[in-house]
Amino acid sequence: MKHILIIEDDTALNNGIVLALKDAEYRFFQATTLASAKELMLSQKMAMVILDINLPDGNGFEFLEAIRKESEVPVIILTANDMELDEVRGLNLGADDYITKPFSLMVLRSRIESVFRRSVKQNKNIYVIDDLYLDFEQMFFKVGDRELVLSKTEQKLLHLLLENKDRTVARRTLVDKIWTNAAEYVDENALSVAISRLRNKIEKDPGAPQYIQTVYGLGYTWGAKA
Repeated sequence: MKHILIIEDDTALNNGIVLALKDAEYRFFQATTLASAKELMLSQKMAMVILDINLPDGNGFEFLEAIRKESEVPVIILTANDMELDEVRGLNLGADDYITKPFSLMVLRSRIESVFRRSVKQNKNIYVIDDLYLDFEQMFFKVGDRELVLSKTEQKLLHLLLENKDRTVARRTLVDKIWTNAAEYVDENALSVAISRLRNKIEKDPGAPQYIQTVYGLGYTWGAKA
């Protein structure tokens, strides 16, 4: 489920957007001030921000600039400012789209979907699978609302399996790529231990894994669609 933050001080419009775009794929968080938006962004991993420019406690452009110093989360500016210079400024600061009021909710939905499609194509290091959120760029991982802490070894192992989904990766290949030059000194059991720990963190039932499948005598494969 993608988390979308709407920063809009017009409460009626804010609520209207949520009702019009209500979808099982999206979960909306609402803010009417920049202060409350900052708190939400600290407590939740947002997949998108819909941002008004004129807010009671600050300027949306400055907030966008601050976001871009720390994150590449997609941002759609939604504002009454229809001056060409404002649109250019917003896009130059890193906004993914700029929509002026009044607007069609159908068009907004289409723009949201379009930005998400572009975002997926641009960032191959983010995987959203069922309730797993795996961001290898930012090294941020979640299952549902719970953050996962993965070791460097577990991250490498998980990334290799995802990159080779639908293919069996041999145990020797995994050892060579994960432990690199130290591979010859690594006990063969180290890979089994790493697989077991990873399953315990991401699988609902580690005893009957849904994602990391063992191909007996060969190696492992990622068994879910990614």
